[in-house]
Amino acid sequence: MVATSIPRPRTVPAGRGWNRETTDNLWALFFVGPQVIGLLVFSAIPLLSAFYLSLTNWDGFGNQTFVGLDNFVEQIQSPDLHIALWNSLLYTVIAVPGGLALALLIAMGLSNIQLKTVYRLLYFMPVVTGSVAISVIWLYLLNNDFGIINTNVKAWSGIELPNWLVDNHWVMPSIAVMGIWWGLGYSMVIFLAGLANIPMSVKEAAMIDGANKLQVFRHVTLPLLSPTTFFLTITALISSFQVFDQAFVMTNGGPGKASYTMVFHVYQLAFVDFTFGKSAAAAMILFVIILAVTIFQLYAQKRWVHYED
Repeated sequence: MVATSIPRPRTVPAGRGWNRETTDNLWALFFVGPQVIGLLVFSAIPLLSAFYLSLTNWDGFGNQTFVGLDNFVEQIQSPDLHIALWNSLLYTVIAVPGGLALALLIAMGLSNIQLKTVYRLLYFMPVVTGSVAISVIWLYLLNNDFGIINTNVKAWSGIELPNWLVDNHWVMPSIAVMGIWWGLGYSMVIFLAGLANIPMSVKEAAMIDGANKLQVFRHVTLPLLSPTTFFLTITALISSFQVFDQAFVMTNGGPGKASYTMVFHVYQLAFVDFTFGKSAAAAMILFVIILAVTIFQLYAQKRWVHYED
């Protein structure tokens, strides 16, 4: 009887070879790598460059002169920045809650009707339209002499409406109303998706227990819709602090800086006054404000955002 030897499997030393973990890591780098590169190239590096520029005095042509925190001190004390911040806050207070409430109301009205897709398309069409085109349209709509709104209301009722884009008290609310109309379709579509994910069984159970429609909305729909509301609140707040196109096209920051926003202030310092260091400092202040508001919202979500288990 001949003894046969069974070959032993070769062992790969630790740290060498091609295993499943290595393959998974390479695939992860393949998918995540482009996003990381894009984040570095278009976000992180420009942000660091802007911070360095905010520490210098530069007109865009000559040499950069390092001035430390002087630009920040000057901007914090600047009356123009205070005006811009106040106007941006006013726009935010009007546009964010008003836009979300109206979008939720329309989404609930469209959630259980026929031809929902058609209505959703019609409401979403302004979102894909350029901000400059939207601003030009509303510039004519709000014109006091030949605008559709003022002339028709005066012809039908004899009521003289304000000169929206010339009156200091009405110009920023007018731009905010335009912003609500422009972003209404986006928020409505997101709310429709959130409403579709709420189980009907939960609502039916509440109604069986004796809850009316208002109570179901208050105690069932709103809590289950809170993650969607939280997402839209964050994105709307960030966008509202960055409003620029509407004010630039419709009023050029006027009248008397009544529509002079934070981004308009950054633009004014950089491309009108050619003080790029001060402009970068104002941009960094705006970045810190948006970051602080976002962090506050992330912390506050623990109190009112309810996720399903």
